[in-house]
Amino acid sequence: MVLRRLLLAMLSNHRLVDRLAEAAPIRAAARLTASALTRGLRLRDSFLRELKEEAAARAKDGGWPNQRSGKDKGRGP
Repeated sequence: MVLRRLLLAMLSNHRLVDRLAEAAPIRAAARLTASALTRGLRLRDSFLRELKEEAAARAKDGGWPNQRSGKDKGRGP
């Protein structure tokens, strides 16, 4: 409880927050976080693009495997 109050008091001091933001370890951590987020977004975009291309190719080739014909749809196995 005391630690929480101490941390809140320190974080409400704008000068201290500015000094911490300019510290090398904090800047390095911010760069690392931004890099990881950017890399993750690129991976997500490339995965979605590949998935879309594969779906389009399968739709063009006749659909997904093991598709039922129109009269068999809705029935159990």
